[in-house]
Parts: sequence; C-alpha cells; structure tokens
Amino acid sequence: MAKTDLVGGTLWESYSNKVNDRMLNPRHLGEITAAQAEALGASLVVADWGAEVCGDAIRAFWAVDRTTNRIKDARFKTFGCGTAIASSDMMCEMIIGKTVDEAMKITNVDVEKALRDTDDVPAIPPQKMHCSVMAYDVIRKAASEYKGVDMDSLEEEQIVCQCARVSLRTVREVIRINDLKTVEDITRFTKAGAFCKSCIRPGGHESRKYYLVDILAEVRAEMENAEAVHPKSFAELGLFQKHRAVEKVLDEKVRPNLLRDGGNLEVVDMKDAGEGVTNVFINYLGACKGCPSATVGTLSYVEDFLKAELDQKIRVLPI
Repeated sequence: MAKTDLVGGTLWESYSNKVNDRMLNPRHLGEITAAQAEALGASLVVADWGAEVCGDAIRAFWAVDRTTNRIKDARFKTFGCGTAIASSDMMCEMIIGKTVDEAMKITNVDVEKALRDTDDVPAIPPQKMHCSVMAYDVIRKAASEYKGVDMDSLEEEQIVCQCARVSLRTVREVIRINDLKTVEDITRFTKAGAFCKSCIRPGGHESRKYYLVDILAEVRAEMENAEAVHPKSFAELGLFQKHRAVEKVLDEKVRPNLLRDGGNLEVVDMKDAGEGVTNVFINYLGACKGCPSATVGTLSYVEDFLKAELDQKIRVLPI
C-alpha cells in the first residue's frame, strides 16, 4: 500500500528525510546500565520527562565522566510518535562529547535545525514542534539530576514559548519597544507562538503559566496608563514608534489626496539626524513618481503635514 493511500502525500513531505530516517533507524535507542557507565569511568544519570497532554514520554540515560563532567555516551527510550523518536535520537547525538553545561545550551530549535535536509526548510510541521521541546526538556532534567539541584533553578529566565525559547522578559520588551498591538506582531518579531501555538492562549497542546494574549493585554495596559500620565513627545519615541506615527499621519492626511491623483508614496527609511532632527526618507509611487513637482511641491506638502501633526524637526527627503 502506498503512503498516499493512508494519508495525504503532503503530510509525508512535511517531514525531512533525516527525520524519516531516524524514525525508522534511531542510532541511540536503548539504555545504559550502571555497569556500562562504570566501565566508561562515568556516573550514570537517568532522567524522565513527559508531555501529559499527548502522552509522549522520554527516559534519558547519560554516562557522565566524573572528572571532566563530559557526556561520554547517551541513550534514550520513549513512548511517543516518530517525531519524538527522531528528536530524542538527534538530541543524544548532539550532546555526546559535550560537558553537561554545554549540553544545557542546546535548545529544541537546535535539535529541529539539525534534523533539516536544507537550512531553509523546516524538518517537521509546526504542530509537531513540541516533540523537539521534550528532547530539550529532558536535557534540563538530566542536568538537574546530575547536579543534584531543582530543575527550575537551571532556568535563568521564565520561558513563555518553549518551541522558540522566548523568555517573558523578551516578549514584554519587544511589545513595549516596538509598540506591538497583536499576537501576530509578537510572533513576527520573536517567533513566539509560531510552532505548536500552545503559548498563544489557553486550550492549546500544553498548559502554560504565561500566554501571549495575557502578556500583550497586560503590557498594553501598562503602556496606555503610562502614556496617559506622561504622554511621550515624538522626539521621545523609538524609531519604530516614530515610523508608526508617521505612517498614521500619512494614511489619514496625505495619501488620500495623492491617491485621488493617481499617486502615492512609501516610507523607505527613518533616521535620527541629531539635535532632535528626524529624517524621513520617502519614495514616490504612481503619478507622483513622474511629476516634475514631486521633489519640491509634494515634498513640502508631506513635510508640512508631518511637522504640524508630529514634530517641527521632521525633515522629509526623497530617495
């Protein structure tokens, strides 16, 4: 029976050849016994990790050199899908030869990238990204067992998106600095929420302490309250926020008139020129592009609107 008789052919194409190979031919499946670890002059570490929602679970076996803290061998067993097998197998391969601290720096994104056939094509579909997260989590669990510490103490920052390893601090700062207003904006800037999507809102694949929708609402409320108490002038805004402010004025005051005459413009760049001056570089489109007055009349027209609405130190320059 052909693969396409069971499932759509496109589903199989969503997995890389490396994933398919390791699903069927894992190199590190099995266990390490205490005797085998002792023969290597190593300590045996056994760590379990599982995803309760989907039922996947992994048991990691490490043989760690007592003197150098280097992982001399690694094996795994798993109750999980083929992607969990492939991810766990690649994880073992990546940590062998590394110290425990070096192994902890390997993320699920690193595991997924190592499973790609080509750099620009994902190895697995987004909804299966949580399987590589499990491989990452069992690394932390094994490291905590070896070090004799609580697993949470190894995490320097609170992680919101396990798939992309995006911290709470990063999400909050990106929203604030770039004046983001939607979850899609957050994903575009950070990749948080781009994979299994459990971190976006409650009800996803796995429960989370923090969700992007809640973080966004909280930070937006903080920003609005701060703005109400101490409204920022144009000069105090970051470049991204300035860009949004300029685009808003152009959309409301300038573009409608240009479009009626078959013209338009786009903001190509924006730079702080010092002493409070902001240079706005524009490119003329449509009828404006060929108009002899574009570099003088339209330029002055656009600049006057931006100065009146935003700041007298705005300077509009053509590209």
